[in-house]
Amino acid sequence: MKAQDLRPKSDDELKDQLLDRRKESFNLRFQAASGQLENTARRRQVKRDIARIKTLLNERAKSA
Repeated sequence: MKAQDLRPKSDDELKDQLLDRRKESFNLRFQAASGQLENTARRRQVKRDIARIKTLLNERAKSA
């Protein structure tokens, strides 16, 4: 996911995606702890997606 893909989305859509990514991050942490996680790079990717979404929401809040 890139920032340019997120910019056209509404705040509600971004908040929904943020919630989905947080749930995914939670599940990935449990998989890593139990030794079931196969794609370890996905954790980093999800963390960065969360940061991108939060950054975009904060930019919009400050400009409003």
